[in-house]
Amino acid sequence: MVTWIKRTSQPSADEVALFEELVRQYEQQMYRVAYRLTGNHEDAQDLIQDALYEAFRNFDRFEPGTRFDRWLYRIMTNRHIDRVRKQSKVTVLSLDQPQESDDGREQSWELPDEEEDPAEKVIREVLDERIQEALDELPEEYRLAVILADLEDLTYEEVSQVLGCPIGTVRSRLHRGRNLLREKLKTLYGRD
Repeated sequence: MVTWIKRTSQPSADEVALFEELVRQYEQQMYRVAYRLTGNHEDAQDLIQDALYEAFRNFDRFEPGTRFDRWLYRIMTNRHIDRVRKQSKVTVLSLDQPQESDDGREQSWELPDEEEDPAEKVIREVLDERIQEALDELPEEYRLAVILADLEDLTYEEVSQVLGCPIGTVRSRLHRGRNLLREKLKTLYGRD
């Protein structure tokens, strides 16, 4: 994992303008990667926000002439891995089952009326839920490699840089990840 040195000076107006331009240029790709990593709209938005904050704080470390999207994918991947590690420490409460309150009475959750969110509808229509479901079931290291190489068309070298592992490891993870994905899709689509 990369340890960043905090910026000691304020960014110049040119740096801010360049950063904003690069973010606008790659916002759709960032969302695709974040959505594929997290599996849902809200977590993808949170991941993008965290990654952009980290990228802006450390924009002085970005090397002009290199690929901004690859640099940002690396930050996003690291933030996602950090989040996954923290999730195991979080207690999840079921909204479907009543919880016991401090005084021993059952407490149920009131949920707001759930009209379909337009963003979710577009995502569902554009991104096949079964593919996302199969991707979600892959082990993290295989899923990251498959998303970056097959869905975002990064080269093996670029995936290697983003994940911080040798190219041979990338090839191995892609091979295993693709095979697992193929098997999961066969199961989901009911094919032998």
